[in-house]
Amino acid sequence: MKGIEITGIQIGNKRLRHELKYYLRLSEYEPLRKKLQLITTLDHHSVDDEGYHIRSLYFDDIHDTALQVKNYGVFQRKKYRIRVYNKSDAVIKMERKSKFGGYICKEGASITRHEYERILAGEVEFLQETENSLLRDFYLSCKNHLFRPRVITDYVREAYLMREGNVRITFDKRLKANVNSLDIFDKDIMMVNAIHQPMMIMEVKYDQFLPFSIRHLLQKLSNQRSAISKYVICREETKKYYNL
Repeated sequence: MKGIEITGIQIGNKRLRHELKYYLRLSEYEPLRKKLQLITTLDHHSVDDEGYHIRSLYFDDIHDTALQVKNYGVFQRKKYRIRVYNKSDAVIKMERKSKFGGYICKEGASITRHEYERILAGEVEFLQETENSLLRDFYLSCKNHLFRPRVITDYVREAYLMREGNVRITFDKRLKANVNSLDIFDKDIMMVNAIHQPMMIMEVKYDQFLPFSIRHLLQKLSNQRSAISKYVICREETKKYYNL
C-alpha cells in the first residue's frame, strides 16, 4: 500500500485548499467551458472531451454522523470513501475528505481489489497491521463507530487545470445514486438520477489565491454558489427506494 497523498497549503499538520461549489445550468455550461478551454488545460485523466467516470462508495456510522454534520453545517467534518475511475480496478483509493470551513483536505491511500472486497464484506481487521495512518484511522472508525457502506455516487467529471494558483475546475455531470447494490464493481448495479433538473455541479479548488481570469468568469455565478455535497444528495435520493 502506498502512503497518504495530500496536496495544497500546509496549515499545522494538514495541507488545505480553498473549495467553491456551484449549481450550474446546462445553458451556462457550454459558454463557460469554451472560455475555460482558452486559458486552462484539460486534466490528463480525461479519456476524451467528455471527461472521465468516477464512482465512490461512502461510509458512515450508525448515527449517520457524516450526513447529519453536513446538514447542520458543522464547521469541521470528514468523510471516508472508496473511489475508482472509469469502472476499472486498476486504481482503487481509500480517501478521507476533511472540511474546515471553506477549506478542504483530501487524503488518499491505494488499496488492492482483494482488500476492497474484504472491506466491503466487513473484514477490516487486516487494516490494523498496516503502516498507513489513514487506513488505520478507517479501521478504528469501523471498530469504534461501526462504520459501514452507505451510498454510491456516480458521475462523469470534466476537469480543467491552471498552474497559476494551482486551480482545478471540475464539471460533475449526470450525478447518480445506487438503488440495489453497494458494490462499486457490480455489473448489474442499478443507478438513478440524483439531480432531477437540467443542472450539474461545478467545483473550483485552489491554493493561496484565485487568478483574476478565473474570478472574472465566476462573477456572474456568485448567486449560484452553494454548500453542495454529492454524498448528501445521493443519500436523500436513496431514501426513496430503501432505508440506508
